[in-house]
Amino acid sequence: MTNRKAVVFAGLCVAINIVLGLSAKYLSVPFVFLDALGTILGAVVYGPWIGGLIGLLTNVIIGIVFSPKEIPFALVNFWIGMLVGLVARRFRFTSTTAVLTGIVISITAPLIGTPIAIYLFGGLAGGTLDIFFLTLKQSGQSVFSAAFFPRVGENLIDKIICCVLAVEIVRRAGLKSCYRGYREQK
Repeated sequence: MTNRKAVVFAGLCVAINIVLGLSAKYLSVPFVFLDALGTILGAVVYGPWIGGLIGLLTNVIIGIVFSPKEIPFALVNFWIGMLVGLVARRFRFTSTTAVLTGIVISITAPLIGTPIAIYLFGGLAGGTLDIFFLTLKQSGQSVFSAAFFPRVGENLIDKIICCVLAVEIVRRAGLKSCYRGYREQK
């Protein structure tokens, strides 16, 4: 029964990523994507491998249905799920842990995504980041710096929001975290 619950929950998390990510994109909400909320939520509840799989599947499905350029960035979403899952297993995923994890994601995810964007698209992202990229590039920054730093800034807002929302969803829905100390406290 637990495996069925995990599969259903993972499917819901992929749907959350797709629906919220596309909604934020089409509504042109600045600095908010919400396309990793399901990944983060799944990782908090079921751990790193389920979280990573949710992230991977999200990008592959979006790539197949909407835009193939999203598929290579599945590595970034996979990393987010793995990182959050590892943090949630080791520490109780509280609001403080969520904010700190969001900050770490904001730095490490662009470390993975920037080389992909540079290699495949010359550093351009096809959105508002392109303005910052071109401005930094024209000011003499390296291609990596010009592509990396705007991504960090953009992710700081989005990933912290997603992590804090995941904490609130887990708390309000009465879900159990994958935190190993949870069983010891009961």
